[in-house]
Amino acid sequence: APDAPDAPGAPGAPGTPVPAASPEGGGRPAGGMSRRLFVARVVGGAAAAAAAGTVGYGTYGVLRGPSVKRVTVPLAKLARGAHGYRIAVVSDIHIGPVLGRAHTQRIVDAINATQPDLVAVVGDLVDGSVADLGSAAEPLARLRARDGSFFVTGNHEYFSGADAWVDHVRELGLTPLRNDRVEIGGFDLAGVDDVAGEREGQGPDFARALGDRDRARAAVLLAHQPVVIHEAVRHGVDLQLSGHTHGGQLWPANYLAEMANPTLAGLERYGDTQLYVSRGAGAWGPPVRVGAPSDITVVELASRET
Repeated sequence: APDAPDAPGAPGAPGTPVPAASPEGGGRPAGGMSRRLFVARVVGGAAAAAAAGTVGYGTYGVLRGPSVKRVTVPLAKLARGAHGYRIAVVSDIHIGPVLGRAHTQRIVDAINATQPDLVAVVGDLVDGSVADLGSAAEPLARLRARDGSFFVTGNHEYFSGADAWVDHVRELGLTPLRNDRVEIGGFDLAGVDDVAGEREGQGPDFARALGDRDRARAAVLLAHQPVVIHEAVRHGVDLQLSGHTHGGQLWPANYLAEMANPTLAGLERYGDTQLYVSRGAGAWGPPVRVGAPSDITVVELASRET
């Protein structure tokens, strides 16, 4: 006998609605999005919020200004009378359109509060010309230290008119050390131009800065980039103070900085020479630091004779 026509309401019968898929199976709930899509959007939103929070906190840290670190460095040849000598090391201030005069003033205030014996400004002071940023650097004239403030060029000075900036910082009361040295109590303080100056016929000249000195005295070298450490070792330097790396500043630049520099941040030894690398007091590019907070470091020299 022929099949009877489907009864109205029977499953699969014409005009009968098909039930919605169960949400437990990852399908689409009636009147809503799938659970999988909902979870993906929640996770994505949380990741975006976390990223925004991290960037915001990193920006706040830069605009707030650097913290002060203290590091003790024993030097075998340091005269006993220089035991406890304090050098305020600041690098990579990066005065520019975003980090301007107020940024400079915050750094000066933080340095002066440490009451250092000497201030060392270790390059990358600016990102722009004296004509544009000279007034933003003027608070440097208020740096206070018993034995003065000293400056060496960084690679960014050579993007911004190094000779003009050297003249300007001299007018503000800092002493530029351009492949030169001075005697400071129980040690020699030397400074070399940055390697970026080689494109302009300048650059570091270790023989001129250190060649004829008395090697029985301790020597502290100001050099912007850590990569010159091997020349410092060859010339009998006891301590090199550098910056340049920003401690990586933020991911993934930290990996690139670590590959390009012998020391990313902090104190390390190379033979008889110690190298201290500051993370810097400002930022380059976006004013953001993640995992590498800005700093000013008070390096306290210690004599082993005491």
